[in-house]
Amino acid sequence: MTEPTLRALAASLIALAYISLCAAIYWRQQQLRDATARQAATLAGNQPSAATLVLFASQTGQAEALAWQTGRWLHEAGTPARVLSLNDVDTSMLRSAPRALFIASTYGEGDAPDGASVFAERVMGVKAELSSLRYAVLALGDRQYANFCRFGRQLDDWLHAAGATRAFERIEVDNADPTTLAAWQAQFGGRPANNSTAEAPETRETSWRLASRRLLNGGSAGAPVYLLAFAPTAAPAPEWQSGDIAQLALASDPGRPRDYSIASIAADGELQFLVRQEQHQDGTLGAASGLLTSSLSLGDTIQLRLRTHRSFRLGENARRPLLLIGNGTGLAGLRSHLRARAAMGQHDNWLVFGERNAQHDFLCRDEIEAWQRSGVLQRVDMVFSRDQPERLYVQHRVLQLHEEVRAWMERDAAIYVCGSLQGMAGGVDAALRQIVGDTAMGELLSSGRYCRDVY
Repeated sequence: MTEPTLRALAASLIALAYISLCAAIYWRQQQLRDATARQAATLAGNQPSAATLVLFASQTGQAEALAWQTGRWLHEAGTPARVLSLNDVDTSMLRSAPRALFIASTYGEGDAPDGASVFAERVMGVKAELSSLRYAVLALGDRQYANFCRFGRQLDDWLHAAGATRAFERIEVDNADPTTLAAWQAQFGGRPANNSTAEAPETRETSWRLASRRLLNGGSAGAPVYLLAFAPTAAPAPEWQSGDIAQLALASDPGRPRDYSIASIAADGELQFLVRQEQHQDGTLGAASGLLTSSLSLGDTIQLRLRTHRSFRLGENARRPLLLIGNGTGLAGLRSHLRARAAMGQHDNWLVFGERNAQHDFLCRDEIEAWQRSGVLQRVDMVFSRDQPERLYVQHRVLQLHEEVRAWMERDAAIYVCGSLQGMAGGVDAALRQIVGDTAMGELLSSGRYCRDVY
C-alpha cells in the first residue's frame, strides 16, 4: 500500500473506533437511565402521590445509594417510595408529602454537598410551614472533621423549626458505620446492615496488580507525586467512567477508607491514580499514601472498590464545552475527562491548572502539551504559584480571565473542579460567583453544569 492509502486506512480505523466508543457510551448511559426509571416506577407503585419521599443530599454517591436502598426497603414493606435528589425538591412538594426521609451527607468543613446546595440556599434560606410533614434524618459524616454531620444537623433543625414532626430522632453515621446504619434499617424492616448495603453490584472490591509507578515531580520542593497504574488480575475488568472514584480500605486503619480520583478511562485497560506522598512530622509515611508510593512493590496486589461518582461524570455534559479547573493531584479527575474527550473527538476543552513550580511540578506535561498540539485542549492556562514574587493561584487566574470565562458560560460550557477543598475549591467558587453571580451559579448547579470532586 502507498503511504497516502495507509494514512487514509488509519484515519478510517480511528473514525470507526470513535463511532464504536460513542455508541457504547450512549448505550451504557441509556441502559442506566432506563434501569433507574424502571426502578423509580416500581418503588412508587400505583400511588405516587401517597409515596414516601426519600431525599438524598449526596456528593460522591454514598447518600444516593443509601436512598435507593431505603426506597427498596419501603417497597418490600408495602410502602410506595419516591427517590429524589434534594436539589429537585421545593417547599410545596414537602408540604404535600405524607412523609419524607432525608439522607444527608456533609461536605468539606460542614457545607451542604453540591447535590443539596440549591435546596440549602433557596428552600432552607426562607421560612417555611411544614406542620403536616413527618420526617426523619440520616446524617452521614466523618468525625475527623470538626463539623461532623453539620449539614444533616442543620437540615433537621430547619425541618423542626418549620413545624415538621420527627418520626424518630436523627441518626448520625460516622464513615458508613454498619452498627449505626443498622438502626436506620431497623426502622423500615430492612435486612441486616453490612458495609456493602449501599453499594451497587459493580462496586464490589476487586483485585488489582501494581503495574507501574513513576515519580512526576523530581526535585520539587513539595511532597513527591506519583503516577500509579494498576492492572486487573482477572477478566473481565470492572467498568468505570471518567470522573469515578476508587476506594482503598486499609486493614491498619479500619473504617477510614481512602478515595482516589481515577486518572484513566476503561479503554486504557488500567486504573491510574495521582498520589501525593504524605509524611508525618516523625518521618513516617501516611498509611495509604505510604503503601501506594513506597511499600507496595511492582506486581503486588491490592483490593480496590470502584465507586460511581455520578455528580462528577460527564453525563449530559459530554457534548458541551468543558472548563476544567484544578490543582495538585486533582489533575487526576480532569485527566480522565480529557482522555474521554480525546477518545470522543471533543476538542472544546479548556484547562486551568495550578501547581508550585513550572520546572519541577508541571504534572503530566508531555501529555498536556500533546493535547494542545492535537487540538484536544483548545486552551491551557498553567498557574505556578512560586514562579513569581507574589503568590498566584488558580482562583486568581480565573478572575483575571473573567471575560473569557463568561464567554465560555454563554457557550453552554460545563465547569469541572478537582483538587484541594481548602483554598483552591472555595477560591474558585468565589471567583466564579463574582464573575457570573450567585443566581447563575445556582442554575449551573441545578442543571449539572457545575461539578466538583474536591477533598
